[in-house]
Amino acid sequence: MLGSVEMRSVSPVFVGRADELEVLHDALSRAAAGEPQALLLGGEAGVGKTRLVEEFATTACRESAVVVLGGCVEIGADGLPFAPFSTALRSLRRQLPDEVAAAAEGQEAELARLLPELGEAPRRLDGRHDEEGTARLFELTARLLERIAADRTVVVALEDLHWADASTRHLLAYLFRTLRTGRLVVVATYRADDIHRRHPLRPLLAELDRLRTVRRVELRRFNRAEVARQLAGILASAPDPAQVDEIFERSDGNAFFVEELAVAAHEGCRTGLTDSLRDLLLVRVEGLPEDAQRVARIVAEGGSTVEYGLLAAVARLSEDDLIEALRVAVGANILLAVPDGDGYRFRHSLVREAVSDDLLPGERSRLNRRYAEALEDDPTLVPADGRATRLASYWYHAHDAAKALPAVLHASVEARGRHAHSEQLRLLERAMELWENAPDSVRVGLRPVDYTEVYPPCGCDPATTPLRYLDLMAEAAVAGRLCGERERALKITKRALHFLEDESDPLREAWFWVQRSMLVQGLARGDGWKELGTAQELVRGLPPSEVHAEVLAMVAGWSMLHAPGPEALSDAQRAVEYARMVGAEDIELNARLTLGTLMVDAGDIEAGLAEMYAVKDQVEKRSLTAVVGRSHVNLPSALESVGRSGEAIEVLRTGLELTRRMGLSDSETWVWGNLAESLFPLGRWDEAAEAAANAISGGQSAKPRAGGSLHLTNVELARGDVAGAARHLADARAFNGTHDPQPQSNIPLAALTIGVAAAEGRLLDARAELRRALDAGFPPGMQRHAWPLLLAAVTAEADARGLPVAEEGRTEVLSDIFEAVRKLTTGAPVWLAYERWVRAELRCAEGVLEPGTWSEVVAAFELLERPYDLARVRYRLAEALLVSGADQESRDRATELLRLAAAVADHLGARPLADSVALLAQRARLTLARVPERSAPAPDDPVEALGLTSRERDVLRLVAVGRSNRQIAEELFISPKTASVHVSNILAKLGVSGRGEAAALAHRLRLFPPGAEAQTAAG
Repeated sequence: MLGSVEMRSVSPVFVGRADELEVLHDALSRAAAGEPQALLLGGEAGVGKTRLVEEFATTACRESAVVVLGGCVEIGADGLPFAPFSTALRSLRRQLPDEVAAAAEGQEAELARLLPELGEAPRRLDGRHDEEGTARLFELTARLLERIAADRTVVVALEDLHWADASTRHLLAYLFRTLRTGRLVVVATYRADDIHRRHPLRPLLAELDRLRTVRRVELRRFNRAEVARQLAGILASAPDPAQVDEIFERSDGNAFFVEELAVAAHEGCRTGLTDSLRDLLLVRVEGLPEDAQRVARIVAEGGSTVEYGLLAAVARLSEDDLIEALRVAVGANILLAVPDGDGYRFRHSLVREAVSDDLLPGERSRLNRRYAEALEDDPTLVPADGRATRLASYWYHAHDAAKALPAVLHASVEARGRHAHSEQLRLLERAMELWENAPDSVRVGLRPVDYTEVYPPCGCDPATTPLRYLDLMAEAAVAGRLCGERERALKITKRALHFLEDESDPLREAWFWVQRSMLVQGLARGDGWKELGTAQELVRGLPPSEVHAEVLAMVAGWSMLHAPGPEALSDAQRAVEYARMVGAEDIELNARLTLGTLMVDAGDIEAGLAEMYAVKDQVEKRSLTAVVGRSHVNLPSALESVGRSGEAIEVLRTGLELTRRMGLSDSETWVWGNLAESLFPLGRWDEAAEAAANAISGGQSAKPRAGGSLHLTNVELARGDVAGAARHLADARAFNGTHDPQPQSNIPLAALTIGVAAAEGRLLDARAELRRALDAGFPPGMQRHAWPLLLAAVTAEADARGLPVAEEGRTEVLSDIFEAVRKLTTGAPVWLAYERWVRAELRCAEGVLEPGTWSEVVAAFELLERPYDLARVRYRLAEALLVSGADQESRDRATELLRLAAAVADHLGARPLADSVALLAQRARLTLARVPERSAPAPDDPVEALGLTSRERDVLRLVAVGRSNRQIAEELFISPKTASVHVSNILAKLGVSGRGEAAALAHRLRLFPPGAEAQTAAG
């Protein structure tokens, strides 16, 4: 019925886009070289995004790439969870069945949430609250794509991101952030003119813009020359210049509008065509025969794509009439047959939206009802992975609460099973909206066991008791917490607790207070104790129940991190007991981990570790996902707390393998951080720095990233990169936040703050940080963090002895440190060694260096595998030997000690220790090299060894006692500018970043004897 022009409304000639294609081809080349690529392709509706992707896909296929396409599907106002990824993975599996099977091996059940063809996804999660379920699914998806793209180039194109559901957006963001290897190109398109200020895609685009690995391409409209070329392709002949001018003016260069205007002009609709966009989009639809128009209206309301069988059931036309109507609509380029499928969609979504908007309200409701009825009569009309969501949407837009409520609840269950918690929350909120309008007969027939996974107890059997509105609120609160919509979840818990004010249901009320505690912590509005304390009071004295066990476990876990002690231990014991009574396995295992940690903290080390090892073995044997991460984080942490670093590393290596395989990205981040902590004392600093960097770059949560930054600070400070240490310390503080202070974070932060301040010569700042830490106190079990803090503080005092600024307040500071040492529990051999070390440094800070005392410290550390610590105390013993006596035996022993310390310092790259060793040897005129072959004699003066001139020596003396450039100039009779130049040269030669650090180095290395200031002034 339409002539050849209509059949060619899409130009066979690809017009323009040379720059954009070059970007895409460059991405393809980079991916082929093993560098994964991520691109965002934006432009207004109709500008040609799909055509550009098709052209790029054709090129990629010619270069032997595997190309898969997926589009975000709009059903009414709803998007299907993960629809583009499911479609793309399904296509990938059709093209590479063996490769997909091999890449998914061992994780088929989890990946089936995205690709049901891989198997059956578990309906019930490991534990009632699978905190890492979504992250695990995302991680496994990323690794699946990386494995498939390891040996071939794969292009994944995802279209219409503006319709993407929240879960799809989150998965795309995760992929763009974490893809590290593989010959992979991911291209996502979106309609830029739809992204208004409150559009949910807008914050994602802003986030991705900050990633250097993501390239964003914006498609412009065509210029006049390009419009002329497009028209020539459509008309198969050169267009009339006047026609080009008119169409260019009316279309403003929009490629789709050019096509529509060209066809309208050919059909003679020029005079009747207005400039209204809707008229422009509807004019060709209205020119179709009535049956074809009717089919177009039905397809428009069915969603982005409608399967033929479903369309036939709704259209109620004879098969011949339906096929003829479809043939006409396809021939007019209104509809398209979906490739690799049996459905139909509009050639351009703008036309679908215009046709849908043109429907009357009653007509829209009637069509949605017919869709819903057809789908209920024959569910096989649509694929299983989107069936529930589509049925729920159809019934909802049909305004039938009785049918919509159970359909929406069923869809929420499916969304939960796919870890699409954002969509689950939206569906549950829709169910709450429908609740009052649904008949009582419908509500009474609903059961919690069918629609909710979280059963706040009401004293009834969830399999026989009717579903309550509060059950929906409970499920929605958990969904909101799991998908990051904490603000919405918090409001839901507030409403729920308000409803419970008139009921006597302490268990249900306690359950909601536990949820509020987690939400408050997640929103950084407090530490959550007020809410947990309320829940604890509500269950106090009640018989054992799952909620009671969970409250006790949560309270014990909170206390373990914030206030460990006998009460926390008792709560953990009761949590284990109650969980066993009611058969809550996940609560029991988590409570046992808490119990084991608290037992170790209390000094019952072997029994506590045995408890934690038993949980770890059970978790590994049964692959209990919900507890895998914590068991491989808490156990090695407890091992490290008693100095068993090597044993901790063995558990952590297993933990890395398990968390990676299971896709537990946040747990993997914690494991990396703990690995860095355990590698450092063993002297494996390069590995520790790498592990710390992995902790910083991985995962989504801030706390484990704070740990990674702390451990990197420790390595850099020990290696003398004070500026780098300060930078990472600031990052750790920012990641850690201030809303939830925990001793296990705050004490190491304080210790490294003291260390950085001392290295920069800011002794008073170091003392202030010590004061804050001592005022906060050291809870039981915190000796692993408290001893390094006290050591950092007392070492700073010992190194600063002789500094005028150090004398005022020194006695009080040393007294405070001594009092803290006296009260601090030790227990494990490593902390007994640290106690001796700190006590020896206290004597050193008082000016007393006793070889006997330091010999005991060295002997204690020689029993431990801590090479850096041993090198440091050997240095101190050598110093004590040289100070206390000049006999040859003492000198020989000091020489050997310094040789050993120097070897360790050189191996580790511990520059401050190496400098201290070298200068002490020079001051004592000791030769550390065993065979000094033709080596230049060491200078007698340690200052000369640093390469300083005589004038720079004088300037450094004054810098060391805190003189400004002007004061130095006055005392040495030089200009302030000359003094400034000398100071800059000194800083460069010493390799320090500031005057304070230079002064600290000078005093630590004893470069100037007492009275040097007076000597300089006199000179």
